[in-house]
Amino acid sequence: MYTENTNCLSRISVAKEQNNLIQKLNTNKNSWGLMIALSILLLWGISTFICLSGNLDLMHPWRLLMLILLQTFLNTGLFITAHDGMHGLIYPFNRSINDFIGAMAVNLYGLFSYEELTKRHFLHHLHPATNLDPDYHDHDHDSFIRWYREFMTNYMSYQQLLKLLLLVTTMIYLAQVSWLNLLLCWALPLILSSLQLFTFGTFFPHRKLGEYLPSMSQIQSLNFSRFWSFIACYNFSYHWEHHQYPNLPWWQLSPMKIYLYE
Repeated sequence: MYTENTNCLSRISVAKEQNNLIQKLNTNKNSWGLMIALSILLLWGISTFICLSGNLDLMHPWRLLMLILLQTFLNTGLFITAHDGMHGLIYPFNRSINDFIGAMAVNLYGLFSYEELTKRHFLHHLHPATNLDPDYHDHDHDSFIRWYREFMTNYMSYQQLLKLLLLVTTMIYLAQVSWLNLLLCWALPLILSSLQLFTFGTFFPHRKLGEYLPSMSQIQSLNFSRFWSFIACYNFSYHWEHHQYPNLPWWQLSPMKIYLYE
């Protein structure tokens, strides 16, 4: 009896400490979330302009590779920013501003519907690794390629493809962007970014761990350092922490990871 009471008090103490940490982390998130989101949008805009207007024929191959990787990383940043917007974390003080920036980010990323993605994402949080989860895949055939193909098919629509085709046509014939710039600095980084998001935000965290486990038990975090977690996918390798504490923005998942496990 004494042991049970001690364990109960210990769990309550840990829960209080976690809540205190979350409140401490959230103290300045109104301003910081907005500044970080706007910084990502600004950096993406500058990088995209340089990529699409530069003369790639004169660029050293290594420099071009670094530019493509940077553009890929910033594309991923756009989607992560939109994701934080879905949780109301960009600017919680004003939901209209929060959703405006989130919608802008996901439209710049790939002309996605912010409202539709928000609905799907909350289904994912409510029913992870179940048939009600839009990111769910038949885990009896959970090969990377098959799952990625199904993942993209679920989120891409014919209407979106038509919009992308119109955007490409506009960039080529009206903005006079070359095919080489468009392929290497827009299309390729977009594809690589989708692979990055899928790999570290869906495939590794939600792979099947065992039979008959509760949905939250199927979610796993990756054992990356703070630096590599940021590089891999803006801390989304801390995926269990995100599902457990969805009120924390991506840039505050790392302190929670350290508190829980170190």
